[in-house]
Amino acid sequence: MANCVSDLIQYRGLFQMILVLGIGGSFPFGFHISVINYPSRHIRTFINETWIERYGYPLHHETIKLLWSFIVSVYGIGGVLGSLSCGFLTTRYRKKKCQIVTNLIMLVAALFMAFCKMAKSFEMILIGRFLYGIGAGFSLTIHPQYVGEISPKKLRGFSNATLSVFLTLGKVSGQIFGLRELLGNESLWPLLLASTGLTALIQLIMLPFFPDSPSYLLIQKGNEDAFMKAIKQLWGEGDHQAEIDDILKEKAAMKSTKNLRVLELFKERSLRWQLYILVTVMTTLQLSGVNAIYFYSFEVFRTARFEEDLIPYVSLGIGMCECLSSIVCSSLIERFGRRMLLCGGYVLMIFVLALLTMTLSLQHQFFWMHYFSVALIFLFVICYGIGPSGATASIMTEIFSQSFRPSAFLINGCISWTWLFVLGMIFPYIVESLGPFCFLIFLGSLVFSTIFTYLFLPETKGKSIMEIKGEFNKLNFGKKQAVNTENNLSKEHTFCTKL
Repeated sequence: MANCVSDLIQYRGLFQMILVLGIGGSFPFGFHISVINYPSRHIRTFINETWIERYGYPLHHETIKLLWSFIVSVYGIGGVLGSLSCGFLTTRYRKKKCQIVTNLIMLVAALFMAFCKMAKSFEMILIGRFLYGIGAGFSLTIHPQYVGEISPKKLRGFSNATLSVFLTLGKVSGQIFGLRELLGNESLWPLLLASTGLTALIQLIMLPFFPDSPSYLLIQKGNEDAFMKAIKQLWGEGDHQAEIDDILKEKAAMKSTKNLRVLELFKERSLRWQLYILVTVMTTLQLSGVNAIYFYSFEVFRTARFEEDLIPYVSLGIGMCECLSSIVCSSLIERFGRRMLLCGGYVLMIFVLALLTMTLSLQHQFFWMHYFSVALIFLFVICYGIGPSGATASIMTEIFSQSFRPSAFLINGCISWTWLFVLGMIFPYIVESLGPFCFLIFLGSLVFSTIFTYLFLPETKGKSIMEIKGEFNKLNFGKKQAVNTENNLSKEHTFCTKL
């Protein structure tokens, strides 16, 4: 307990920056994933009423449905475009400046949403949703890199896990503010969709008071004075020589390397297994079944004879479980390591999904099966939050060095947004065809990923970037040909680090 209090005091600058990065980073993404369902009925009515006022006749039901689907899916299109452009822009203009510009994009999107009803233009909702997607695509690429680079080794897992904490906080906030008693009613839904403009404004005001990441200042800019000032502001007083030595080793190793573009990254032999891990765990995150659980939960709750008015509150309970379990993950990740939480979470999710498939297929034969299914849905979300949700974000930051991260996170973002779009389009048809057995698809994905990560993912807990690179070199080149980075480093220059 004393160590925790001591860390809170010493690293208060770091924790403050994590908070500022989170509320404008993954938080808006989670918010807009969950919030769009609550005003759906009001938006459809608004589209039809606007059309009648313009042209004197109502829209066909299928046309309204198509426009609504496009409003939902255009968020993913914007996210892909944001991710694709973010890698180049962060390399050229630095992450801090790009995140500030992202806040401006989000504020413009919020203005479109806030005034769409006043302007009697449903097109403004489309534009606002698209801009939100671009902003979220930027934020989800910048946020994990930035957080990972500002954290010392002993807090890196916790810091990276906050990505999922803020994402789930965003989901829960969307569910809370989307309730009809708050902003999810006919008169206030434009303010509901515009509300993340507030988080963008807070970050826009606060972020300039915080530094760029220490590794960026030393490795990319070569500014030792700014590097030491950033460390003092984020990590407090003390001797951080070991951490600085690791950054110096990474800098020395990068003298013989260059920033790689995406196609060059795929061709680079020394990054082959890192890319295999990236593609596997990011695909599994989307194909784990958690998004399907959220979609299917409303049907399960109706089958369990919950009153229609209570279902949004029960769904809110699921979101709160995921949020709390993500917070638990952030406190466990430095104790148990990333690999154990990831594989352990996968195994528990496989077990729960198998039981859920069985209970859903038997729910019409035994009345008590409905309630068992509800309990399993909550348990599945908890397993996801404690395991893969937080551990995946940490692994993605730690297995790539500074020069390769922008392109790696571009690939990361494209995988996430593409699967989000594809699942949104095809999952209703899968449910219609397979019913409860649709979860067997996700179960198969989890089984493959459990075996793959157990066999090939090295533990990254407490290791420097160069040590992790050495572990992967054993896979990329074979143990006998593994590169000994220590021997290849030039003699390091050191300077006083007693703050």
